[in-house]
Amino acid sequence: MPSAATEDKGDDEQTPLSLKDRFRKFLPVVVDVETAGFNSQTDALLEIACIPVLLDEHGVFYPGDALNAHIEPFEGANLEPSALAFTGIDPNNPMRKAIAEDEKTALRRIFKGLKEVRREEECRQCVLIGHNAHFDLAFLNAAVLRTNSKNHNPFHNFSVFDTVTLSALAFGQTVLARACKAAGLEFDGKNAHSALYDTQKTAELFCHILNNYPMLANAMHNEESTEASADNDSE
Repeated sequence: MPSAATEDKGDDEQTPLSLKDRFRKFLPVVVDVETAGFNSQTDALLEIACIPVLLDEHGVFYPGDALNAHIEPFEGANLEPSALAFTGIDPNNPMRKAIAEDEKTALRRIFKGLKEVRREEECRQCVLIGHNAHFDLAFLNAAVLRTNSKNHNPFHNFSVFDTVTLSALAFGQTVLARACKAAGLEFDGKNAHSALYDTQKTAELFCHILNNYPMLANAMHNEESTEASADNDSE
């Protein structure tokens, strides 16, 4: 099956698109957060992981290098016991506390790394990919506001690519583990609810879907080119 990242150049040739052209100069970045509840304004952000999705010279999407952090709860943050039990995260674990960063330090380190990738790929902005993406984006945006990091944030404020929607379209599945299984990808439930592991699996799933489902006819439609062609046909 042809890659989703190819552009029809005739019967004899298909030229891979560059990443910047495939998503209108957006750099797709898979993000997962682990939190101490569902309220992005009051509940602690505990883990975040980001993996940019890249495109090789053959038009195949693949996960880039991960950027991740264990994060100290912000001052006054709510730590919902049921959420901690679900994720298995203990904010007071001495080993965790030894490597955890404050929100500002963690976010700006990760943002700096993503901006470097974005510049290398000649993209203008990152777009968040997530499984239930608006949940992750809400916690990311709340942390950006708390840490006064708006000018450092490479992500679009509201646009997302959601692998729940893509998985429902491709496999009829909406649960990450089941979608990965349908795609033939390994998924270890024991490692689930780790931001890094879930981000890795979501990145693999996103790449699998893009690499196996070709773009529809008239994809990458260029209005100016179409108008020019129409003018030529009418002469």
